[in-house]
Amino acid sequence: MDAYTIRQFHPKAPLTIDVPASKSILNRAILLAAFGTGEVFLACGAYAEDTRALLGCLSSLGIRTEREAEGLRIFGCGGHIPNRRADLNVGSAGTCARFLTAMLAFLGGEYRMASSAQMEKRPMELLCALETAGVSIAYEKTPGHFPFVMRSAGLREGEITVDTDRSTQYASGILLAAAVSRPVTLILTGSRTYGSYIEMTLALLRAFGARWTRSGDRIDVFPSPRSPASFEVEGDLSGACYFYAMSLLFSMQVCVRHIHADTLQGDKKFLDLLASRGVRFTDPPDGLTADGTKIRSYAGFCENMRDYSDQTLTVAALAPFAASPTRITGIGHIRGQECDRIRAICENLTALGVPAAEEADGVRILPAPVHGGTVQPFGDHRVAMAFALTGLKAGGITILDPLCCSKTFDDYFAILDRITR
Repeated sequence: MDAYTIRQFHPKAPLTIDVPASKSILNRAILLAAFGTGEVFLACGAYAEDTRALLGCLSSLGIRTEREAEGLRIFGCGGHIPNRRADLNVGSAGTCARFLTAMLAFLGGEYRMASSAQMEKRPMELLCALETAGVSIAYEKTPGHFPFVMRSAGLREGEITVDTDRSTQYASGILLAAAVSRPVTLILTGSRTYGSYIEMTLALLRAFGARWTRSGDRIDVFPSPRSPASFEVEGDLSGACYFYAMSLLFSMQVCVRHIHADTLQGDKKFLDLLASRGVRFTDPPDGLTADGTKIRSYAGFCENMRDYSDQTLTVAALAPFAASPTRITGIGHIRGQECDRIRAICENLTALGVPAAEEADGVRILPAPVHGGTVQPFGDHRVAMAFALTGLKAGGITILDPLCCSKTFDDYFAILDRITR
C-alpha cells in the first residue's frame, strides 16, 4: 500500500480498541529473559516489527525463542552467548540497536552490527561511550553510526557515567546488561536522571530478580540469580495514545484493552495532558477508558514534552483544532529520531494550511482550518499515525507510505478503516 486516504470520522458509539504489546517493556523483558538464567514465558499478545528485529538477532546469536498462542517463550543463555561471533541486523529498532549493543559489549564477542538505511542516519551516542570503555569498534561508513564491527573482551569497569541529556536509552542499556552479567555502579548526569524510561527499566530489573539501590543519581545494580517463570507485558501506551486523543478530538469515549492506570510507561503523562483538557479516565477491568463526551472545545498546549516526546506528534495533530495557539518545548532531541520530527511537523502542517514554525528546541502551531492534502511521513511510523488523527477530523488527507507504521503497530490503518466505515 503506497498511500492511504483518511475518511472523515463521525463517531456513533464508544470505541474499544486492542493495541500491540508495549515495545518498550517487551523488548526490555526479552533481553532480560534471553541473557538471564532460566525459561521465561512472556504473555504479550501481538507485537510489531521492532520486536521481530530483536528476535531475529537473538536467533543469530543462538538464543532460542518460541512463539506461542498468547506470547513468547524465551530460553535464557545465562550470560553465555552460544554464538560469540555473529552477523546481526537491528533493522530500524532503536531499542534493539542500543540495548542489544550494550548487552553484547558487556558479555563479549565479535559482532557485525548492520541496520536499515534509516537507522544508519541516526547517531549512536552509545558507541562513543563503549569505545571510551575499551570496546573496539570498526565503522564501515560513518563514525558513531551503523554499520560497524564490534569486538569486546567483556566490560570490566565497576563504575560507568552516562549523560541522560544525550540518551536515556544508553543508561537503560547499561542497567539491563548489569542485571544479567555483573555488579555495576551507574552514575547519571544531565536533566533526565529520573526519566520515565529509566524508571521503567528499574521496574523491569526488579521484576526479573535483579537487585538495585539508588542514592540520588547513583544506581548500584546486582545481577539476578534467576529470571521469573513468567511475566505479563501490558499493551503499548504510545500506540494507545492515538486513540485516547480521539476522546478529546471527537468528544467521545474510548477504551483500550490491557492498559491500566498503574502503567509503567512514560507516555502516561500524555493522559494527564488530556485530563487537563477535561477528559475523564476510569480503569475498569477491560482497560483504561477515556471519556471526553462533555468536551465542546479545548485550549492549545503550552508544554515541555521532554520526558514524553513520543507524543509530540500527537499533540501537533490536535493543535490545529484547539481554541488557542500551541507551543511545545524540550523536544530538540527528536530531530535525531526516525526523521527530524520537528521539521516533519512543520512541513506537513504547512502543507495542510496550518501555520507552524520550528524552534531550536520545539515548535509553535496556530489553530487554523485544515484543508485536504498529502502527509509525507519520511519513513517515520509516528508521523504517519499521528497525522491520521488530523485526517480523521478534517477528511481528505492522504498518508503516504502508511505501512511504515508496522515498526510498532502493524494493523493501525486497518483499525482506522474498520471504525470509519
